[in-house]
Order: sequence, then structure tokens, then C-alpha cells
Amino acid sequence: MKKKFHINADIKVAETLPANFYRSEKVFEAIKEDVFVKTWQFIGDDGLIPFTETVHPFIVLENYITEPLLLVRDKEDNINCFSNVCTHRGNILITNPGKVKQLTCMYHGRRFNLDGSFKSMPEFEMAENFPRPCDDLHEFPIRNLGPYLFVALNPAYDFDDVLNKMIERIGFLPLHQFKFNKSSSKDYLINCHWALYCDNYLEGFHIPFVHDDLNSVLDYGNYTTEIYEHFNLQIGYAKDGEEVFELPEYHVDYGKNIGAYYYWIFPNMMFNFYPWGLSINIVKPISINKTKVSFLTYVHNESKLNKGAGALLDKVEREDEFVVESVHKGVQSRYYDTGRFSPTREKGVHHFHRLLASYLK
Repeated sequence: MKKKFHINADIKVAETLPANFYRSEKVFEAIKEDVFVKTWQFIGDDGLIPFTETVHPFIVLENYITEPLLLVRDKEDNINCFSNVCTHRGNILITNPGKVKQLTCMYHGRRFNLDGSFKSMPEFEMAENFPRPCDDLHEFPIRNLGPYLFVALNPAYDFDDVLNKMIERIGFLPLHQFKFNKSSSKDYLINCHWALYCDNYLEGFHIPFVHDDLNSVLDYGNYTTEIYEHFNLQIGYAKDGEEVFELPEYHVDYGKNIGAYYYWIFPNMMFNFYPWGLSINIVKPISINKTKVSFLTYVHNESKLNKGAGALLDKVEREDEFVVESVHKGVQSRYYDTGRFSPTREKGVHHFHRLLASYLK
């Protein structure tokens, strides 16, 4: 039987998820269906399908969910997402990105229109009750934040609620002008449970103890966390003289020295906005002891790179890795079970643990 978890809604008395959450293979597998299949995942930017009648095959969380999907821009310039599995015998339909007029399976020649509907199939003239609705490709919901695309397999919540709230703060940024920087984008392999990496990200409590350089540019005393239903926002206030956003007068934070907006979206996406642009971090479970974190860099103002809160990101990441891998070793101890939350500094971690416990019920 799957273990249930409970996190008290009152952070002042709540305890963290117990160590067996991070140690249990059964829980790790349950999270796959109960959390990741029911939430949203980042695909990439719309440059993956730059022209009409183009396709881009991809895998959702390879080595964990490993669901093959297909991004399609049709001749009307609509962007949709379908299963990349032929409805005849389960062959992978499209293996390479590129221009297409239709989707054709190379195994037995079944064809689909770019809206995912069944088109034709050789040698099926005598088949009765064919084609059926299930012979069309399964379509998945897709959403966008400017050029950035998201998909869900079986979503439990409306992603527009997240995006609309994010736009209230970062809508002034010209996201379509942000340029992907391949040279500063990379993957990190970390020897830890994926949720421990998120735990660490979700609090600025450790900044003065772990990140000397970051602490030197942020005003730790004003560091704040705002909690929303399926995401939260950490606001990094900058010290005087450091790089900050040039906020318009109508902005809710106008007049404040904001050095960074750190958005976390349940369960594993981080969107870090800096005066120079955006760093996207996607946390990808591989095993109970190993996690891949993909850092994707989009630059808007190169003159502000390597300044302020958005500087030395590789160094900050290495410091985080050291701590998170140490925590992963620690929660294996038979003498550690659960801890308590700082009511002032760990609201984000408390929120994350409550969401995980809720989805696993």
C-alpha cells in the first residue's frame, strides 16, 4: 500500500516530509503517476518549430516518464502537441524535426493530418468500424508564456492561473526578444533525490551560509517569498549599486531595487528572471539517487551579464550541488526522520511539501 504523508497547514507547528519519502522506491514510482503525469512540463521555446508545417519530436522527462510527444506547427500557424506514437502498432511516428505536409508512419504507411486526425491507411479497405476516434493521434493541452511552451499529459489544474499571475510581474519584459545562449546552457548531474534539489531552491535561508558572492549583492533582510496555489515567487532585493530591473511606473514593485524574480512552478520548474534575461532550470528525476538539472539561458541585455544576482550562476549551482548531495547522504541515516520549518524563511519548502503530500493522497 502506498504511504500517505501529512504536512500541517500551520508552518509554525508543521514537520517536513520524513526521510523515508526520499528513500522509498515505491514513493519515487508513485510520484511519477500521481505528480508528474498530472502537472505541467516545459517543452522549450517556439523556435523548435520556426515555420509553418514543421514538427519537433521530443520526450517528456526521459528516463522517468519517458513519454514520446510531437510538437506541430500547422499551415495556419497553430501550435499543437500530439502523441508521437502511431495508432496502428505503436511505432514512433516522427524521429527527426523538419518540414512536413503530413505525418506518415514509416512502418506500415499510416498517415495523419497535421491536426492529428487519421488520414489514410493502406490495406485496411476491408476493416470494419474503421477508422475510429482512437485512430486519431491523442492531443495534449499546450500553453505558452511568450515564446516558452508547456505541455501536460493529464493536468490536475489550469496552467493559465499560473501564467496570468506571472505576467502581472514579468509581463513588461520583451520575452520574444530573449535569445537562447547555447554556450552558457548546460546539464548538471547531481547525486540526490530530485525533491531535495527543489527543497534547496525554495528557500533563501541558506544564502548567507552557502553563497558568499550571491549574499554580497542581495539584501538578505528583505528577501521575500510569495505563495500561490501551484507556484511561488522569491523576490531577491538588491543592495544599493547593484544591477536591478528598470520597472515601469505601473509595476507593483516600482521604486524597489529588485535584482531577481525567482519563480518555481510545481513540481520541478524554475524561471529565474534577471536584469540581463532569463535562466530556466528544469529538474529531471532519473533515479532515487540521481537527478539531472537542465540550465537554459536566454539573454536580453548582454551588457548586464555577470553582474548582480544573475552573476556566477555556475558557481552558485556548484555550491548548491555540494549542499544537496550532502543532505541526500544525511537523510539516509537511520537516526534522522523529520525536521521543522523556519516560519520566516522556509515558506516555499513548506508549500512544496504540502503539495507533494496532497498529490500523493
